Amino acid sequence: MKTNLILATTITTLASTTAVFAHATFANQPAKVGSYVAATLQVPHGCDGKATNEVQIKLPEGFISAKPMPKAGWEVEVITGDYQNSYDNHGKQVKSGPVEIRFKNGDLPDNFYDTFVVYGKIAAGDPAVGLAFPTVQLCGADAKVAWDQIAAPGQDPHDLDGPAPVLKLVAAEGGDHGHGAHGAHGAHDAHAGHGAPAEQAAADGHGAHGAHGDHSGHGDHMAATDPGGFETVTAGELELTAGFTRAMLPGQPVGGGFITIVNKGGEDDKLVSATSAQAGEVQLHEMAMEGDVMKMRQLNDGIAIPAGETVELKPGGLHLMFYKVAEPFQEGATVNVTLTFEQAGAVDVALPVGPARGK
Repeated sequence: MKTNLILATTITTLASTTAVFAHATFANQPAKVGSYVAATLQVPHGCDGKATNEVQIKLPEGFISAKPMPKAGWEVEVITGDYQNSYDNHGKQVKSGPVEIRFKNGDLPDNFYDTFVVYGKIAAGDPAVGLAFPTVQLCGADAKVAWDQIAAPGQDPHDLDGPAPVLKLVAAEGGDHGHGAHGAHGAHDAHAGHGAPAEQAAADGHGAHGAHGDHSGHGDHMAATDPGGFETVTAGELELTAGFTRAMLPGQPVGGGFITIVNKGGEDDKLVSATSAQAGEVQLHEMAMEGDVMKMRQLNDGIAIPAGETVELKPGGLHLMFYKVAEPFQEGATVNVTLTFEQAGAVDVALPVGPARGK
């Protein structure tokens, strides 16, 4: 099987004759239309020996309220836009949201394999054709591999040089094929819908804002419910309140942490790092809209806590990210974290674990 290798600088397409490349595919079992899925894309190789530095995944019509799973060492960019149709999501009409996810500025050597996860709801889809996610790998400034060809009706995807990864579907109970779109019910778009057993987004609270100010893609995942039970902690002039995290599913390697920090003093402070015995690494992150693009980035320089101000670490904004979590956080338990500030020093807090999804 050949994969098209496109050199961006010369716009020349080459077919590799020296190796048989495996295709980019999904690791998921067939997913149920109408449910949520953590779509797990498997990237098996780079660009003819070159390391992959960016993975661009276009989201098909019918896959709504998408959220990328944060990935250590990679920046995540969420591109939003309008859907072709309107979809019902918990009684609310969703007309726009993420349409493309880009994992950027990473490094995946050609001789290594990795996965990239995007969580979302299968609002519509046809089990007969599945759901295609056109994907492109960028390798440096001069090479890419495109998995963006979609099979025509009746065509075998294996006949294509660069078939788009397809998430297989099964019908919802009662024979409903998940055509929840309000507008084009008769069309069985090969790009529409996908699903699986309901899974919590690995990126706790990492909702992607819809375009044009529409936040309807959040659903209950952005309803950051503070479970209560956090005991206020005072460190110097800082007061820490409303801390919490969320329950995780078995095998979920990352989670989010949230807390409110009040600086009652006359000098600025800064949260410079965080650690926890319950995670291999804790990073400081920010999600912010830049135009119609939601970007997530690690804050290597810390989080400023200006004098006399309150800074909230909350879903969709500033937050903690727990990586390499060996034992998933359980609802009702606590996660012990040490926050280190530039002025106040190290502060120990215990974050109560709330439900996996906002209630």
